[in-house]
Amino acid sequence: MSYLISYDLGTGGVKASLYDRHMQTVARSFTEYATYYPQPNYHQQRPADWWQGIAQSTHSLLSTAGVDATQIACISLSGHSLVSVPISRTEGALLEQVPIWSDKRAEAEAALFFQKVDEQQWYLRTGNGFPAACYPLFKLMWMQKYQPDIFARTDVMLGSKDYINYRLTGAIYTDPSYASGLGAYDLKQGVLVEEWLDVAGIAPHVFPPIVPSHELIGHVTAEAAAYTGLAEGTPVACGGVDNACMALGAVGSEEGRSYVSLGSSSWIPVNSSEPVLDIATRPYVFAHIAEGMYTSAYSIFAGGSSLRWVRDQLCSELAEQPDAYDRMNELAAAAPPGSNGVLFDPSLAGGTSQDASVHIQGSYIGLQLATTRNDLIRAAMEGIAMNLKLSLDLLRQRTPITGELLFCGGGSRSALWRQMFADVFDMNIVKTNIDQDAASLGAAAIAARAVGWWNDYSGIADVHIVEHTSQPEPSSREIYQHILPVFQHIHEQMAALGEYMHHHTRKHQAQSPITSRMEE
Repeated sequence: MSYLISYDLGTGGVKASLYDRHMQTVARSFTEYATYYPQPNYHQQRPADWWQGIAQSTHSLLSTAGVDATQIACISLSGHSLVSVPISRTEGALLEQVPIWSDKRAEAEAALFFQKVDEQQWYLRTGNGFPAACYPLFKLMWMQKYQPDIFARTDVMLGSKDYINYRLTGAIYTDPSYASGLGAYDLKQGVLVEEWLDVAGIAPHVFPPIVPSHELIGHVTAEAAAYTGLAEGTPVACGGVDNACMALGAVGSEEGRSYVSLGSSSWIPVNSSEPVLDIATRPYVFAHIAEGMYTSAYSIFAGGSSLRWVRDQLCSELAEQPDAYDRMNELAAAAPPGSNGVLFDPSLAGGTSQDASVHIQGSYIGLQLATTRNDLIRAAMEGIAMNLKLSLDLLRQRTPITGELLFCGGGSRSALWRQMFADVFDMNIVKTNIDQDAASLGAAAIAARAVGWWNDYSGIADVHIVEHTSQPEPSSREIYQHILPVFQHIHEQMAALGEYMHHHTRKHQAQSPITSRMEE
């Protein structure tokens, strides 16, 4: 058994990666799946799509590599966070579509909870800095109110990677990193807070038992093997949440190391032995994969997904082409830094807790009759960079950041975008061979530890090879220094406008839950 398989279950799709004993990537395969938006604040995916994606990517991976499934020593998953899949032990998954991390339908339920629980103390104990409605505790409260039959049949609520583990092995567990995003987990104590569960009306057994990320929780069943192409009996590790797996794969577990993740959502985290917490701006914190460590970050909900929106809406003729983003880079490069006065706010999925309002919406500002599609594409790339610069500034105010930033995630493939970030951030941006595989590497490292290939995670640094360093270009840097205050002002005004629109238009919009679209 000479290989490991890690699955990076992301917002946009699942990537299967095959690693050898030297933790080198032998092959990878990606399967995309959809997110559904039936009404405002409802962001849903189909667990069946994840499971199908696991099977498709596995068959493709093993076929491409020419590796027999019996050579796989262990499997581990990284999974997108804050997902709520209700499970009946006799019926399986109870909903065809489930709320994912960015779903904020449970705002009213969170408000009710905080009538009895001090909201600031809740944040300081959990580190849950996303808008509260995103967290599964409140999604469960919403389900209890609007889907009482589903709630009554629910034996356990699983996150994304824990659901796949369940389909692979039949075992029901989670790990500290995923549990730290449930909305009821005490970061320092490492346990669920039962008094909060009582307030929410949620029985403790609805959340799965918590075991270390590298613990082997079971083996691939005959049924799962027949569907996925894996070998029956292959060991499966518990795995971790995507934020923590990416932190591990990007910068290991060393204190003070930081990076930029440019995926569907985008964030700037830092490793630390103490969680980075701030009542005013709410950095969000997850337990790290490495015991006793935390990964704390500021983020934007729609980073790469904003650029995908631009692809689908403004470059529809490119959307189905495998080189769509390469072609968009060429178009963006034809526009000058500053995009001829066009600015883009990438708040297409609403605001995080660092924003003045969670109801902030995306926008293009500065449109003229002379504005071209090239300007619009470049403005979107610049806007994502500038929004993350605001996040970087907040993090720098609270913890030391080194002179270089590692880039990972799908966006790291774009040399043009890396240069924009170097110019906007006024920092060197480093790209390594790990590139968009940081979460996959983190999950593979968990598997390596689970089967005894590694004793700890100190070997992560040896896997990285620097491929390119983007340094700030003086003239572009100066342009962005002048634009950044304008962008920040517009971002603040968009938050105020989003709040105004939310309070003055919601009474004219149908806001009733669409349960019929979610149930089987």
